Amino acid sequence: MKKSQRPLTMNDKRELQRGWTTGACATAAAKDAFIGLITKKIPPKIQINLPGGQTPIFPIIDYKISHNQTMAAIMKDAGDDPDVTHRAIVRVNIKNANKLSFKAGPGVGTVTKPGLPIKIGDPAINPGPQKMIISNLQEIADKYQRDLNLNIEISVDGGLELAKKTWNPRLGIIGGISILGTTGIVIPYSCAAWIASIHQGIDVARATKIIHVAACTGRTSEEAVSQLYNFSPTAILDMGDFIGGTLKYLKTHPIRKFTVAGGFGKITKLAAGHMDLHSSRSQVDPKFIASIARSIDTPEHLCDKINNAESAGDILEIIKNNKLTLCDEIADLAKSVIQTNLGNDLIEIEIIIYDRHGIMVGREPF
Repeated sequence: MKKSQRPLTMNDKRELQRGWTTGACATAAAKDAFIGLITKKIPPKIQINLPGGQTPIFPIIDYKISHNQTMAAIMKDAGDDPDVTHRAIVRVNIKNANKLSFKAGPGVGTVTKPGLPIKIGDPAINPGPQKMIISNLQEIADKYQRDLNLNIEISVDGGLELAKKTWNPRLGIIGGISILGTTGIVIPYSCAAWIASIHQGIDVARATKIIHVAACTGRTSEEAVSQLYNFSPTAILDMGDFIGGTLKYLKTHPIRKFTVAGGFGKITKLAAGHMDLHSSRSQVDPKFIASIARSIDTPEHLCDKINNAESAGDILEIIKNNKLTLCDEIADLAKSVIQTNLGNDLIEIEIIIYDRHGIMVGREPF
């Protein structure tokens, strides 16, 4: 799958190319290495079967055959998705053993906290990829009439550094990235992986008895609220624009105290009832903000200024320069939106609004 030569966005008019998950790449490398272990020959390309019936073919970029073990490597292609693991080298080393087992090699993490679908101490190879690998290896075992008593070690070149750009450190996955992918396919800009990471963050927080988490819309609010509460990384949810997906999961997986921290524009859109805060899918409405200003008896000339402002930044400057309490009112409305959405009085809600410098400009406390 050829990578585009220019940066793409989710609004690009041409059809975006799909890619392959680390789980699919590990499956291909494992299948190829298993054939090499049996035949002492490595096929230059390997076809695998995905859960959805797709049968992609992967080129092998590196291999090594020895007496009792074989290694094959695949270069991950994420298609047009802005995936940090795009072009990462996924290696699988297979050797004969007394039973089937998975091992984390260099660049693949190990689970150290409860709340994930993997036991503490086990390699961060999710159940979906494990099942996919076993299914494809069984096909080869049946063909050559042999068992699956194998040690399967998965490694990712540079995985330790790549993991720093993922949720793994705050989820308690140390040493590298996770091997992921239920379907084996990466859908560009589907946001499914991000939302799944938010859900995992909630699961780990609950399992580690954390009673207060903060869902943040960006790096500035994340750093500010971390300092405010001296939070551990596990108590911070990198929510981004996905307030709707976060609240939907929180309904059925509650945490006692829930802070939403974000910039003025994002929290204003939340106060207006938007559940997706991305700029392409929801907009800051000056008329809405002006109506709030009028409700607290803001001078009409300032309401008109707000109504005619060109950006959220301009509106915030009007608020700050005139010492208006409008941000507190917006925070209060945002809190009401969340309370209505959750429908759970047992979850305490707090809203904090920060400016782009990390200075708190509005708050509706617990």
